Amino acid sequence: MNRQSTDLVTVYERAMALQAQGDFAAAEKLYRAISQAAPRFAGTHQNLAVLLRRAGRYDEAEAAYRRAIELDPDHRPTRTDLGLMLLTLGRYAEGWPLYESRLDPAARPALSYPSWQGEDLTGRSIIVWYEQGLGDQIFFARFIAPLKARAAQVSLVCAPELARLFSQLDVTIIPATGQARIPRHDYWVMAGSLPGRLGFDPTVEPFQPFLSAPASPAGTGGTGVVWRGNPNYAYDAQRSLDEPTGQSLLETLPGAISLAPEDTGAQDFADTAAIVAGLDRVVCVDTAVAHLAASMGKPTWILLSSISTDWRWGSDAETTPWYPTARLFRQAAPGEWAGTLGTVTTSQFTAIE
Repeated sequence: MNRQSTDLVTVYERAMALQAQGDFAAAEKLYRAISQAAPRFAGTHQNLAVLLRRAGRYDEAEAAYRRAIELDPDHRPTRTDLGLMLLTLGRYAEGWPLYESRLDPAARPALSYPSWQGEDLTGRSIIVWYEQGLGDQIFFARFIAPLKARAAQVSLVCAPELARLFSQLDVTIIPATGQARIPRHDYWVMAGSLPGRLGFDPTVEPFQPFLSAPASPAGTGGTGVVWRGNPNYAYDAQRSLDEPTGQSLLETLPGAISLAPEDTGAQDFADTAAIVAGLDRVVCVDTAVAHLAASMGKPTWILLSSISTDWRWGSDAETTPWYPTARLFRQAAPGEWAGTLGTVTTSQFTAIE
């Protein structure tokens, strides 16, 4: 390695450190300097794209992503990132194929029959394989109904805590317990691949609540609150409220109850759904209950971090085509929840009802 290369590596590492620290302006300056000196280094363009995307400079980000892909077509994270950005922007036809790059070939289920690529399913059977978190599994459950309309038999592998909730989907439910027996099917498909395989566009397809539950005595009006998510999630510190802030929100909202399982006694998501069914609304951070409540058609107010906002919530709107009864409350800046929560507590609850 020559002196110039060594110097560029040092500058690149400095740029990544600045980006991690949140000094995006300084990081961008260094990335652009590197791209001038070494224009064929894909990593610079990929990191610059991530930075630009976070800043909402989507046209520039797309150009940087595409340059990185041109230089390194097989780099799955870059293709996935671009796909997620396009989905965020509502460019579904372009985004779904790139979203397939999220799948590590080594992590796919070892099944002897082929994966479904959109073939005719008349008279055929198909098994849907779970992936990602519990909220993702709830979100992707919306595509089971259109899949059932095409196939003779549908099976769904899911997390055990979702099995009872998903029993209403009228398909064969296989809880992922580690030793589940998987019968042979004609095809398999990952849950996250369904919208792309089905050519789904939420701005065209009318939303219908796809989960429901009989109301339990625990939910008798008022507001359900979830202010923290799974601590094992990589960005949980950004999306969750701290204990004092969460408790303050719970005490401020009229008729509020915590929907945390340790507070409700819920054993699974079917129990939580029964509580949600009896509430007037749900206010929560971006966690599984947000998807649960919104999938039931419940007025759902979702508190969104300004960092690593999920693609389903779009870039800046207060609504999402994925869930018409959801209202989105976004942070103005990283870590600044006070203004966001102030808007929530002073808003009229009848706004979307």
